[in-house]
Amino acid sequence: MIALSAYRSAISLAPYPRPELFATEAEMDAACDALLKFLQRERGVIAAYSQSFQRKRERLRAYMNERAPLPVPVEMLALQDRLLYTETMLREPLDPSAGKRAKHDIFLWEGDIRRLAVDAVVNAANGKLLGCFLAGHHCIDNVIHSAAGMQVRADCAKIIALQGEDEACGGAKVTSAYNLPSRYILHTVGPFVAREVTDEQRACLRSCYTACLNLCEELGAESVAFCCVSTGVFNFPHAEAAELAAGAVVNWKLRHPQSRLRVIFNTFLPQDTAIYSNILSML
Repeated sequence: MIALSAYRSAISLAPYPRPELFATEAEMDAACDALLKFLQRERGVIAAYSQSFQRKRERLRAYMNERAPLPVPVEMLALQDRLLYTETMLREPLDPSAGKRAKHDIFLWEGDIRRLAVDAVVNAANGKLLGCFLAGHHCIDNVIHSAAGMQVRADCAKIIALQGEDEACGGAKVTSAYNLPSRYILHTVGPFVAREVTDEQRACLRSCYTACLNLCEELGAESVAFCCVSTGVFNFPHAEAAELAAGAVVNWKLRHPQSRLRVIFNTFLPQDTAIYSNILSML
């Protein structure tokens, strides 16, 4: 597995320029039409739609999900960025740890990870690091790639090409977050549980959190938001995953007493919020 120093020059981790926002839904609709036309032409399809903006937007996401990491014309990227960043701002970004202190600087927040204006958000990826190719799928990998932009898949493809092999379980890589309110996306590969959890899978899940925290330290990040790694389609039991996650973060904090890194456990399901709330109350 290659280190950040081996791929940093191949991608850009500089703060991504924020585009001008669209002022009206009509402008967003026109951008959606232009992007659909480009992606359809790329697929060898010619079609016109008299559907609602929402239906066309769903189709645009589907095409983006299915698209290989190919170059995108500058003018199409500019339209995509304006559309995605307008949607980002409409979600009203926030940092739930800003101006607050908690034990070990560990926080809990339930909600949409796409809203988090923190230095880094953690994506539960697969070994290819290319995101989810299933159109409109609701996994965290698909959600993050869809909101950040097509550039993320392209960056991940460059990293994997340089590495020469898939990302190992427990590893992590970083890309720009592009049109998300955060600066970085940390892509980590958690274990897939088929039946009972093994010790090797537990060690792998701990490593996901440690690898991401080490990357934050290397990047100089001051805040990071973790999704519930491996508890979705990778089938790791929720309660045990939360215990391992909290333990890994606390252990890392104790080994890095000088660190001021704020850690947010981002939950989406109420059951995960209850589990983390109980665990963090005992720290």
